[in-house]
Amino acid sequence: MKATSLFVVFALAKAAALWGHTLPPSWWSPIAYVWQDAAVALAFAAVEPLLWSRPRLLWTIYGVLTLYAAMTVPVVRVLSTPLTWAMWRAARGPLADSIWYYATPASIAAVLLLAAAAGIAPRLVHRISRRFVVGLLMVCVALGPAAASRIDTIGLERNAWTALVSTAMPQLSARTPNEWQRTGFAPVAHENLDAFRAVAAGRNIILISLESTAAQYLGLYGAQPDVMPNLTRLAASGIVFDRAYAAYPESIKGLYSVLCSAYPAFDITVDSYASAPCRSLPAVLSERGYATALFHSGRFMYLGMEAVIRHRGYGTLADAGDIGGNRNSSFGVDEPSTVTRMLQWIDAQGSGRPFFLTYLPIAGHHPYESSEAGPFDEHDEFGRYRNALRDGDAALGTLIQGVQQRGLAAQTVWIVFGDHGEAFGQHEGNYGHTFNLYEENVRVPLLIAAPERESAQHRSHRVVSLVDIAPTVLDLAGLPVPPSYQGQSMLAQGARMAFFFADYSRGLLGLRDGSLKVIYAIDSGRSSLFDLDADPLERVSVADRYPDRVGWYVQNLKGWSAAQKQRLANAKPPA
Repeated sequence: MKATSLFVVFALAKAAALWGHTLPPSWWSPIAYVWQDAAVALAFAAVEPLLWSRPRLLWTIYGVLTLYAAMTVPVVRVLSTPLTWAMWRAARGPLADSIWYYATPASIAAVLLLAAAAGIAPRLVHRISRRFVVGLLMVCVALGPAAASRIDTIGLERNAWTALVSTAMPQLSARTPNEWQRTGFAPVAHENLDAFRAVAAGRNIILISLESTAAQYLGLYGAQPDVMPNLTRLAASGIVFDRAYAAYPESIKGLYSVLCSAYPAFDITVDSYASAPCRSLPAVLSERGYATALFHSGRFMYLGMEAVIRHRGYGTLADAGDIGGNRNSSFGVDEPSTVTRMLQWIDAQGSGRPFFLTYLPIAGHHPYESSEAGPFDEHDEFGRYRNALRDGDAALGTLIQGVQQRGLAAQTVWIVFGDHGEAFGQHEGNYGHTFNLYEENVRVPLLIAAPERESAQHRSHRVVSLVDIAPTVLDLAGLPVPPSYQGQSMLAQGARMAFFFADYSRGLLGLRDGSLKVIYAIDSGRSSLFDLDADPLERVSVADRYPDRVGWYVQNLKGWSAAQKQRLANAKPPA
């Protein structure tokens, strides 16, 4: 009785979660989407007879299974993924505002209705034959993998419990052959950026990581209206990279790739990065006499950021708790307050010593709060997001103006990039930033600006990665690059690929090689290949036209990901 009721509740939860999604029109679809629900119900049916003598325990287990499934429905409706182990680790205090933002009457009602169904279902199904139910579940489970292989469910077939358990286990083995290379099939772009080498020698360097900022939403990359006009003006004197990619669509591990010029890895907790091999950029510059500081409008406690930034060469570290502010949220403080503190720090530096300043704003992070009302619709998520980007740009303008007013414009070089993108349903089920590898998730703005030194803008079509930032900064400063860096200067000649991965929900690997981009799903083994020159919106996969090339890309991705996991798994904790 309870196993049947459990499956009914799971099926209702799946229907509620999938409502509004475009599902593949196939006879296999019903089985593909519910077979994991059937598997959990079947496992419960196997255990149920063993606990008939302990009905209270049996009802408790039933209640926990059904209530958790009900609780995940609003999550699936918003993010198109059940809660995973990584998502539970991320759901801490700084995300309280984002969580409450979705605690709407509709989402609460969905949970309560499913909880009520869990209580009513046992009374409605008690006459159904146990043998019939078990047989039906066994057939569904037996056909499930075959059904899932015929249609792409984008991970929505997962039961709330199977998603949690499967993501708590390693998704990738470090024992896979780990040979890989960054040189692909794309021809070398004939661009000469040598004039920028050593342009920052002896000058101040300001590094800014824009939060959740995808290139495609900015006027600098053709979007209208331009929500970041100060960024556009700054980019008028320097290099704008049109094909820049985050190594990972999340801030903390992404920051590790920037500061250490090293790729993050699958299945490695953020705490482990404290002992990861790293000759950090601020440490190198500090040893060369630079004053170094990092200011973050958010909180270092979130997702273990301290493991990435502590003992990395920063003389000053300040987050929302140190800065205070005129406007506080669970995630941090307003950008004007952070800019004020940064300018105070600049004022405290001696005139004969260059500085390296890192600024990590939070404008652009969900729930897209702004310090002032913006021109876009606040009741629309994309409108709120653009208002937040505009708010962050205003703070950038204040910082630029502050540097100019202090007579430091000619002595300062700027490197501005997006830490990752942000998705708003451009692809089925793609919302937020951490779960997919489409352009809206991983393609980011990246520019090097040298006001009063350069009078024209250079557009670069080289494929580059944020892992290349540290060696590029050192190249700009005229300093040698540590041999341990996995990135290379973006000013150097040569073709290269950009690698990226996602592991918050499904395990995905991807790369960009010239105009081509491949995304490989570890769980299903499916590969998509897009020609972004002909298909910039990634609508039509051409993987079937180039099977040999796709095969090579996938093997290279597997070797790359295995090498990164092996490298970090073998890291020894500091003495």
